[in-house]
Amino acid sequence: MREQKVAKRYADALFQLGKEKNTLDELAREFRVVREVFKNNKELSPFLAHPKVDNEKKKQFIAEVFQGSQSDVVNTLKLLVERHRTSAIPFIVEHFIQQVNDAKGIADATVYSVRELTVAEKQQLQTTFAKRMGKAAINLENIVDPSIIGGIKIRVGNTIYDGTVSGKLNRISRRIVSANK
Repeated sequence: MREQKVAKRYADALFQLGKEKNTLDELAREFRVVREVFKNNKELSPFLAHPKVDNEKKKQFIAEVFQGSQSDVVNTLKLLVERHRTSAIPFIVEHFIQQVNDAKGIADATVYSVRELTVAEKQQLQTTFAKRMGKAAINLENIVDPSIIGGIKIRVGNTIYDGTVSGKLNRISRRIVSANK
């Protein structure tokens, strides 16, 4: 809980900085890269949190890994290393990207399907759900999940739209069980 509050404060500060410098889009794009690096490299967080590694070495490592990124991104990461807040980086990035999306009327969504969706199918889903959610646009991430048998499941924030065969079978099963009680 405490980490979430800390993350929100840092994200708010980054959002204000991006607004002042008119660099919100660039910051959001680069922090998406940071999010992917932290998600895909499981050794990065333990390295940055390790007490026996000197902070200067950690900051040098951050500078090397994210060289070519905006100075605001690199300096933020270095500041978090200095203040021993590296465990909050994924939360900060999520809060920041959410603030940028809210300001632009954009929502992130995850689509689970039995196969990779075509560009046309993704475009159709983006258009349909943008209207349904009252947003200017929807960013879709497609995850292939063979367990759904057929259809699609879409997650937008905390809302799940389940149009999968396995979801329908589960709902039928629950109705049969509750009818027999």
